[in-house]
Amino acid sequence: MTDPAHDVDTLRERALTTLTTARARTSLLTSCVEDPDLTAQHSPLMSPLVWDLAHIGNQEEQWLLRTVAGREAIRPEIDGIYDAFEHPRAERPSLPLLPPAEARHYAAEVRGRVLDLLESTAFHGTRLTEAGFAFGMIAQHEQQHDETMLITHQLRKGPQALHAPDPEPAPLVTGPSEVLVPGGPFTMGTSTEPWALDNERPAHRREVPAFYIDTTPVTNAAYQAFIADGGYDDDRWWTPEGWAHVRQHSLHAPLFWRRDGKQWLRRRFGVTEVVPPDEPVLHVCWYEADAYARWAGRRLPTEAEWEKAARHDPAGDRSMRYPWGDADPEPEHANLGQRHLRPAPAGSYPEGESPLGVRQLIGDVWEWTASDFAPYPGFQAFPYKEYSEVFFGPEYKVLRGGSFAVDAVACRGTFRNWDYPIRRQIFSGFRTARSGDV
Repeated sequence: MTDPAHDVDTLRERALTTLTTARARTSLLTSCVEDPDLTAQHSPLMSPLVWDLAHIGNQEEQWLLRTVAGREAIRPEIDGIYDAFEHPRAERPSLPLLPPAEARHYAAEVRGRVLDLLESTAFHGTRLTEAGFAFGMIAQHEQQHDETMLITHQLRKGPQALHAPDPEPAPLVTGPSEVLVPGGPFTMGTSTEPWALDNERPAHRREVPAFYIDTTPVTNAAYQAFIADGGYDDDRWWTPEGWAHVRQHSLHAPLFWRRDGKQWLRRRFGVTEVVPPDEPVLHVCWYEADAYARWAGRRLPTEAEWEKAARHDPAGDRSMRYPWGDADPEPEHANLGQRHLRPAPAGSYPEGESPLGVRQLIGDVWEWTASDFAPYPGFQAFPYKEYSEVFFGPEYKVLRGGSFAVDAVACRGTFRNWDYPIRRQIFSGFRTARSGDV
């Protein structure tokens, strides 16, 4: 019997919807500011917004029009300019980038041809076309750049350019602050999710001892207690590398925070506001998350622990696609897709909690884990080594769960993100854990 979620017509419609949703977000992020803001580099950590725009179109052309359809290149001379591995972000403003109007025209021309291709492509025959994988890969790629562009907007100086309603206030959470995840094996990763990327594969059994994990991400109020207790001035809580980083860069609070008398303020998309105490803490690096956990007498969860907490259903001894089950995310499940431009209060989305009662594992903030980014047993790079394989190693730490800036197409229970442990401009937070025998 055919799984309806994997039915060709369903997958084709899903591809159309996700591509359209991604382009609408790209258009908003690149139309809400004037051209000088599109061509400027707002931080050496980020590309000019106009580079992201043309890069999105170029990747779409290369994979869908040239590789899948075998068509002639539209703009072969720009391939090198928009090769993310050929030019580091700090160098990109000096490249002969397409100006905004030309970049928009190019991306639109590619998209028009891709939509025609989508109607005629058989979703079988090759690994790229099977279940529409290549279209799903490109939709995920564009949404990942939409998150990157939102980070650029956060780093941009100047008045507010983006607007969105705030999440609903969350009722006071009266349940436990942590839950016990029973020890034993579970299935980690996936071999059946049609658009899963190579680092999520293959599914494999993983033995995980019992552990406790926070039912919500660590909040601003909890993190302020760490600051008030001298957490940034006490080397007991920091790894040697973390302590050196804190000293060298004079870190004393999350990125974008500043002290004003007795209160903390933050800058968020051009607006200065009081740091909301009940929101998950945001813009902390791995070293800060790890130090807080040590100060609290706890630790960061491993990647396997995080995924077991997010996917394992003890009653059925199975791994689900999401904490709430196998259904795609709806607004009541998680804060995704940039429909809000901030995390929801800790304890939000009771309909999205796991069978054990853990909330906000999907959306709101990327959650740092204790684990280095490494391949699963049986990993095979596909469709190119540069997506995952070149990043495996101890230099990168794994983040899980997605943030408010991530679309559902690029966020699931198996999805893996990674970054350097010093990164703070990303929409990163964390929750803590402890071993089950403590």
